Amino acid sequence: MYNLSCYNPSSFTLVGIPGLEKFHMWIGIPFFIIYAVAIVGNSILLYLIAAERSLHEPMFFFLSMLTTTDLILSTATVPKLLSNFWLGSQEITFSGCLTQMFFLHFSFVADSAILLAMAFDRYLAICFPLRYSTILTPQVVLKLAVSIIVRSFSVILPDVFLLKRLPFCRTRVITHTYCEHIGVARLSSADISVNIWYGFCVPLMTVISDVIFIAVSYAFILHAVFQLSSQGARQKALSTCGSHVCVIVMFYTPAFFSILAHRFGHSVPRNVLILFANFYVSIPPALNPVVYGVKTKQIRDKFILLFSLKQSQ
Repeated sequence: MYNLSCYNPSSFTLVGIPGLEKFHMWIGIPFFIIYAVAIVGNSILLYLIAAERSLHEPMFFFLSMLTTTDLILSTATVPKLLSNFWLGSQEITFSGCLTQMFFLHFSFVADSAILLAMAFDRYLAICFPLRYSTILTPQVVLKLAVSIIVRSFSVILPDVFLLKRLPFCRTRVITHTYCEHIGVARLSSADISVNIWYGFCVPLMTVISDVIFIAVSYAFILHAVFQLSSQGARQKALSTCGSHVCVIVMFYTPAFFSILAHRFGHSVPRNVLILFANFYVSIPPALNPVVYGVKTKQIRDKFILLFSLKQSQ
């Protein structure tokens, strides 16, 4: 039998990046810059979407959801990383660890579902342009948003209870910069087979299904685009998908690379995997508003107008 303190540990210790401890101070600098860019860029994007009536469309509503989850993802991980690297604050409470883990995985699953919703939006806009506004009504958009949140919440919440049931009597040192489900579960002295099966299969299957549906949506989009007789019409149709495709590539490519590296890359040094994992949760939230600001004409024009007004004042 395990005593009560095993089931209710006061805290864990986040080591950071093992083997690179003497460089933590310097490694924190690029992460601080990336986090600052993410906060400023996503905040401006949210402000533009909320303030400009011309941006009150389904695509930009989903973009505002993506922006919000990006802020959650980066804020759940980077501030703790910086306090660890710069202030030596390696301790994190058990409840704090569970909270960080929940929002980390929740934002990842939510991001994937939002990208699917945005692919559905582009599919309707290109394949059924005359019926677009009658299909994607505000009520339908709201239902999609609620279903995304409910699905992400219901898939990730069990992770919290799966960890709370485990005893942690051996070690409470996490060789990482943040808490993630399987990494914390491996510290337990009990059987964690349920955690492993659930932690890998359920969220992974939701993300894989999202990828499949996104691929199907773009197959229909490409088919519809190449049916257009005008080269200009084809380019215009594809240009509306450019920013979304860039964000999809930035989101899924590192994610699957990280999963494959952890599963098969046994020769890859642990500190390299941890460093890559931190860049993955910090760089996409910083780049997404840049991509949409550069590639989406409506946002680019409003952004330029906003700053030209600020300078004139």
